[in-house]
Amino acid sequence: MESIYSVRQVNSYIKNMFARDFLLGSISVSGEISNCTYHRSGHIYFTMKDEAAAISCVMFASARRGLAFRMKNGDRVVVTGSVDVFERDGRYQLYARKIRLEGAGVLYEKFLALKQELEEMGMFDPIYKQPIPAYVKKLGVVTAPTGAAIQDIRNISLRRNPYIQLILYPALVQGEGAVKSIVRGIETLDGLGLDCIIVGRGGGSIEDLWAFNEEEVARAIFNCRTPVISAVGHETDTTIADYVADLRAPTPSAAAELAVSDIAGILKKLELYDRRLQMGMDYHVRGARERLLSLSSKWNYLSPENKIREQKQLLERLKVRILQAEKDQVLRGRHRLQLLIQKYEGLSPLSKLNHGYAHVESDSGKTVSSVQEVEDGQMLNIYVRDGVIRSRVTGSRRMEPGSSGPAAGSAEK
Repeated sequence: MESIYSVRQVNSYIKNMFARDFLLGSISVSGEISNCTYHRSGHIYFTMKDEAAAISCVMFASARRGLAFRMKNGDRVVVTGSVDVFERDGRYQLYARKIRLEGAGVLYEKFLALKQELEEMGMFDPIYKQPIPAYVKKLGVVTAPTGAAIQDIRNISLRRNPYIQLILYPALVQGEGAVKSIVRGIETLDGLGLDCIIVGRGGGSIEDLWAFNEEEVARAIFNCRTPVISAVGHETDTTIADYVADLRAPTPSAAAELAVSDIAGILKKLELYDRRLQMGMDYHVRGARERLLSLSSKWNYLSPENKIREQKQLLERLKVRILQAEKDQVLRGRHRLQLLIQKYEGLSPLSKLNHGYAHVESDSGKTVSSVQEVEDGQMLNIYVRDGVIRSRVTGSRRMEPGSSGPAAGSAEK
């Protein structure tokens, strides 16, 4: 009887066949990338092809740590992984675990290995980075004497600072002997007491730039007492020297701009600072003068001399007021006295005596104002205008109120 299988069973059977194949479990395939898609899930889907065939590939997000560059269509790569069947669709594909560029792959792996080793040794640690001086006067350059790099560095440096001193160490920057030449250049310039050293060259392939990926060059830069700026290749090129250097510049031209201060800009800043300083000094001088005038006025007001002068003036005013008050008081007293004199003049006994009246007193000096106060035979003193009359009482008589003269009796002198 004929056996009939489901699609799933067939696909499962084929998948088991692939799984049992030792070669397909770990295989490296060389080819060109096409239809490369970075999915938002993190997976990478692409096709590898050569002149006669193509194979679907996928690198899951969990395996992307094995990818040290960003793939693009047209890249020649070597993909290491396993070939398996996607059971749902019934098609097989290459599941990538590691991808490297073909040709440069061996060098790139060597680069990554050295980079990891030096990083673990701490040679990339920012704590060892030396600051680039703000005003470089002597600049050393380790590069090829005939390349575009030195021309760019010279032109930009002299344009930014015509007074800078450039010292070139003509080094081999690629090929046999380049590593030793670069190391010797760094060590030589480091002994000249320069402010900064630029180590670099123009762009090229990874093979052309490889001298700057060697451990000897990295250690020479790390041990250099003079701050080092690495300027190797173009902006997208990165070498071990860039990680070890105190500062990385994307190009030699950028290195010159980073190392050499712009004198014109500095002079403009100095002019601006001079104006600000002058304005600040003028402001402070004006403020000091105003404070001095204020303190002077306050001192004049509060000084003992001024106080004494004010007190003297006050004393003079008080003296004038006192004298005037005394005069006024005397005048008022005189006026009151005059009024009292006029008031009591009519009451004065002398005035009465002058009008014919007399004042009678007993020998004891008591005023006699009534007949009842005397006795017969008593001696009396009668005061008149021009003297005293001594008299004796021989008799007395009372006068009725309203009567014009004595009713009876007589007085004997």
